[in-house]
Amino acid sequence: MRTSWVPTASSAQSPRRASARLSDLLARGPVVLDGAMGTELDARGVDTHHALWSALALTAAPEAVLAVHADYLEAGARVITTNTYQATLPALIRAGHDAEGAREIIAAGVRLAGEAARRFEADHPGAQVLVAGGLGPYGAYLADGSEYTGAYRLESLDTPGFRDVHLPRIEVLVGEGVDLFALETLPRLDEARALVAMVADLAPEAECWVSFQVRPDGAHLADGTPLAEAIGWAEGEGAVVAVGINCVAPDVVGRALPVLRAATMKPLVAYPNAGDIYDPRAKTWRAGEGGVELAALAPSWIASGVRLVGGCCRTRPAQIRELAAAVGA
Repeated sequence: MRTSWVPTASSAQSPRRASARLSDLLARGPVVLDGAMGTELDARGVDTHHALWSALALTAAPEAVLAVHADYLEAGARVITTNTYQATLPALIRAGHDAEGAREIIAAGVRLAGEAARRFEADHPGAQVLVAGGLGPYGAYLADGSEYTGAYRLESLDTPGFRDVHLPRIEVLVGEGVDLFALETLPRLDEARALVAMVADLAPEAECWVSFQVRPDGAHLADGTPLAEAIGWAEGEGAVVAVGINCVAPDVVGRALPVLRAATMKPLVAYPNAGDIYDPRAKTWRAGEGGVELAALAPSWIASGVRLVGGCCRTRPAQIRELAAAVGA
């Protein structure tokens, strides 16, 4: 069936080109990322209990997505990520959209973030906002929690199914003018290699950051690959301007930082979740111990080389506001 989504006035604007590059901003000091999209949509009464997760809101509640982006910018974020982590062509087709409609929905993720950035910059002369095209892992498409293990149900990352998930989304993001990409929650090094190669092929001048999903020891990717090996690979990739970890408990960041710093001189990335524990089968969270500590921990992360810092699942604008104040960004 053809999607019933109709572009809003805000989402139909022409692509927005950033006035700066991430590498330029990082050279000046710490840069604050946004926080969770799905958590904030849930808090606003938007349904995310679906295989599409927060991407469902691109059709069901686009104005809510725009408002979440805007709230993170007001809280101090200067890089916002498109709501496309779980928005892939096969997933959208599986949900009932045709291919043309699925591509338009992915494009809407860019347009909504771009509109939020335009409005913020108009209201805050001199502010510079970057929009990163969000690329979640293959496990997000599977919607079975395997982004936290890397145990994908496929024979090889070279199979057409893998490219069918990632490549069309990258094509749409590039077509919409995105020249910065967030390759995030990656549990496997081979997937990171493939994604960076696809981005570089379609957008040779684009920059990206790569953030891995790691085990609680802070020394291994979710699939068991040594973190030092993964970071060593990123050190040699010109398109990768920052590298690190995301969607781990805040205390894991401290354990991973020595490994990260020893393996690369590039700016580091850290945007942990709130420390709650996710059950991939029930698709629910339960409270962890200690609560959100981002603002308290972030200054020590900055001292250890983190330059791109924010929040992931279960973090909200209030935490990003505190974080921005704590790191002086």
